[in-house]
Amino acid sequence: MTTELLEIEPHELKFFFELKKQSSCLVQLANKSDQYVAFKVKTTSPKKYCVRPNIGIVKPNSRSDFTVTMQAQRLMPPGMECKDKFLIQSTVVPSGTTEDDITSDMFAKVDGKLTEEKKLRVVLTSPPSSPVLLPVNGDTKQDPSNEIHLQRDRVLPSGVENIPPPTDAEDVKGFETAQDMGQDRAIKNNVSGQAENVDDIEAKDALQLNLAKDSEELKSRLNLMDSKLREAELVIKKLDEERRVSTQEKDMLKHELEVLKRRINAKNVQLGFPLLYVCMVALISVAVGYYIHP
Repeated sequence: MTTELLEIEPHELKFFFELKKQSSCLVQLANKSDQYVAFKVKTTSPKKYCVRPNIGIVKPNSRSDFTVTMQAQRLMPPGMECKDKFLIQSTVVPSGTTEDDITSDMFAKVDGKLTEEKKLRVVLTSPPSSPVLLPVNGDTKQDPSNEIHLQRDRVLPSGVENIPPPTDAEDVKGFETAQDMGQDRAIKNNVSGQAENVDDIEAKDALQLNLAKDSEELKSRLNLMDSKLREAELVIKKLDEERRVSTQEKDMLKHELEVLKRRINAKNVQLGFPLLYVCMVALISVAVGYYIHP
């Protein structure tokens, strides 16, 4: 049996249950030893509850407390029974340890290390001013189980368990670290009275995942189109360059052809006498010869 490091009050967490409304419960921790004790709060339903703070240091011979807030619920549990559990782990730490130094390994059970674990169960009750009413044959009737809860709460104010413990075996592995109210975004929605159940959160997560996939697919398509546009621009530039080069070559060929024609014409002008001139000279020579030698 381990030494009691922290005295915890109350021994069970009682919440006034009302639909779509939050409910809080204050838990007090008392350290009557001469050592520094670190604590950590875990729960079997981390999405349903928020704790502020969920870790801390209790100085020697001093007290500390934390607040557990049950988020607004949209459905009423059958018979106002709740199987949720809380686990408070505590261990001795050196003097001067701060909350930032607390890790999960500190609460591991090893030989020679003083570690303690206490489990608290959750009890749901109806507010005195808002008794739970159940429809019976079209008429509203007060839930008898709720009346029993209220009577037991008045008879047993010390926090003794009002509901028989569940028969299933409890294991520390089923607990998860409780969420800190100062770090949980869902608390802001709960404060405004717009808390969402787990199904809605999962649906939103799935929708966000689908949107993220669609966004990634759209980005990939845009990148592919950009790459194709760049390739088309390169091809167009290449074709423009080839057309410019071909135009230059064509102009050069035209110029060379004109120069060649000019050279040919110049050669034709410089070669001998025209044919008509030669014929005339020949005729004149024949006539002169005929007259000279009849």
